[in-house]
Amino acid sequence: MDGWRLFTWIRLLRDLRNLAISSYRCDIILVAREVYARVYDGITTSQVDELAAETAASMACNHPDYASLAARIAVSNLHKNTEKSFSETEMVYDRDFEYDYFEFKMLERSYLLKVQGKVVERPQHMLMRVAVGIHLGDIESAIKTYHLMSQRLFTHASPALLNAGSPRPQLSSSFLICMKDDSIKGIYNTVKECAVLRTSAGSIGVSFHNIPGIKGISPMLDVFKATSRFLDQGGGGEGGFTVYLEPWHADISEFLDHGKEEHRARDFFYALWVPDLFMERVHGDGQWSLFFPSEAPGLADCWGSEFERLYTKYEREGKAKKVFKAFELWNEIVTSQLETGMPYMLFKDSCNRKNNQQNLGTITSSGLCGGVIQYSSPTETAVCNLALIVLPRFVRDKDIPVDSHPSELAGSLGSKNRYFDFHSLAKVTASVTNDLDKIIDANYYPLESAKTSNMRRRPIGIGVQGLADVFILLGMPFDSPEALQLNTDIFETIYYHALKASSELSARDGTYETYKRSPMSKGILQPDMWNATPSDRWDWDFLRDMISKNGVRNSLLVSLAGNNKGLEPCASNINNGGLSGEFTIVNRHLLHDLTKIGLWTPKMKKVLINENDFASFHPAIQLRTSWEVKKRTLVKMAAGRGGYVDQSQSFNIHVDEPSRLKVTDLHFYTWFQGLKVGMQHLLLRATKTQGLSLT
Repeated sequence: MDGWRLFTWIRLLRDLRNLAISSYRCDIILVAREVYARVYDGITTSQVDELAAETAASMACNHPDYASLAARIAVSNLHKNTEKSFSETEMVYDRDFEYDYFEFKMLERSYLLKVQGKVVERPQHMLMRVAVGIHLGDIESAIKTYHLMSQRLFTHASPALLNAGSPRPQLSSSFLICMKDDSIKGIYNTVKECAVLRTSAGSIGVSFHNIPGIKGISPMLDVFKATSRFLDQGGGGEGGFTVYLEPWHADISEFLDHGKEEHRARDFFYALWVPDLFMERVHGDGQWSLFFPSEAPGLADCWGSEFERLYTKYEREGKAKKVFKAFELWNEIVTSQLETGMPYMLFKDSCNRKNNQQNLGTITSSGLCGGVIQYSSPTETAVCNLALIVLPRFVRDKDIPVDSHPSELAGSLGSKNRYFDFHSLAKVTASVTNDLDKIIDANYYPLESAKTSNMRRRPIGIGVQGLADVFILLGMPFDSPEALQLNTDIFETIYYHALKASSELSARDGTYETYKRSPMSKGILQPDMWNATPSDRWDWDFLRDMISKNGVRNSLLVSLAGNNKGLEPCASNINNGGLSGEFTIVNRHLLHDLTKIGLWTPKMKKVLINENDFASFHPAIQLRTSWEVKKRTLVKMAAGRGGYVDQSQSFNIHVDEPSRLKVTDLHFYTWFQGLKVGMQHLLLRATKTQGLSLT
């Protein structure tokens, strides 16, 4: 061993010992040996640290502490190469070490500022940049936001993390666009607006209901897809397109064909905006009629009984271009979903009937993932600003004070000493509401139509991360009665305290401009629209009285949009991780439990990884995947929180041994339960494992 290599070995061991917390179950000698074997002449100390982080991360399937060690190595390397340039009296740089390796690498790749390709920002710098960018001159509020984000109690959405504090702070996440009109000029003006929004890191939902038929929709889809491909190749922002069509449109079959893989563009999705009348006709084996939008005007602009009256009037007048059994079109839809996972299924009448913006006119589409539902028009582009509350951070240990709560909990065994802290959730929800309302004023708007809409309606979207982790940490099976009740209680808390904070803002700054004649101005809140009865955990009579006096500052408050780690069980307990899928990652809760009961031996690890079947190994381990939880349970859970979600919720469905009957039963069950989003992606797995019956 030459002197230079010996020095590298000694430095590496010293650093690993300093970075490895005493409770870690890591063999740092083994990590150092693996690194030493890959050291080459001319390697820099920074490259040695990168190699050590990757090596430790690759051992994460042995024990989750290796991933934590990997993160500490990577963050330490970053700290060596960046300056303490932000307000040192407020920054808590040690919180950088609370990210696991894969979280840190995601931040490094996507969000930390770079100069000439070199990262010049630490995670804590980023969080303070975001807080200052939102609150501008309000330093006290900025520091409060920084600490809540730094403690990982909530996070703002990607556009805010990317753009806050920049010369062009476009902080909004989702935009909803209507076709300007059905002329060539109107259509291409709509394409232009979509392109502008996409380059600003926004995701887009656009309604196609008024595109001329027959087959006029096909060339326009090609134009939008070509735009999407061009922006993908040119680095045109993070978002994507979802196009919405109602099933009475004469080009509905061509629309479904475009969703098939041979026509697909990356980040380009298809969705149906389904009126109740279509579901009723399918259910009753009735006839269905297709129309040209130009010859049957107004169908996209009404809902409920008014839509049914107008639709049947056009049928009686003989304006239909095609009449056939409704179930024939239904089979086309389900066939497309079985082949491609799309189109999404959203229920037009529920989206309008259960929305506080229904006084403005008919809502004609949702956003990219179905969670944002707002009114838009040719002159107003709907906008939503999103943030995510990190629910597992509110699981507390009864024996440890809240302020010193450990940064990470894991496992479902021995969790009887834990509880969910609703009062802390209430406080954070209020802070997030204030933050998102500030964004409306601090935001840079790429389009005047977007600014007009956002200022008039002031909608916000509070979402969540990690509901399944909460159940695991509390030892609740995902499909248990306790989990279903906790699910409802969490979202009741979020909605209540978002409303309360918004009403307090309204007392100071006034209601949003179009508050009059809204359901809330008449005392109708989201649980009333669902016929849901709130618990007595919070004083709803006090809140209703408060709103009647003050009004509210924001027309909409809760949106569970597009985050499959937010509401669903995990799809698998074992995955390939890392930016290139080069590491095997096992669910950390599972690893914790198996290690605790002595099952995570090298031999057992090999068996379990190869079989990818964990549930049968120990009765105390309740880690069912989304393939194993019954679909009706997931729908009931979505309906249970629906009374407290005033926009909507993304809803992916995982189905084993798929069939038309299973998918049809599922869609009708979601419709009967009153969901706004019946399905986002349909994810299929043709296996012979125990299936996911809807019963």
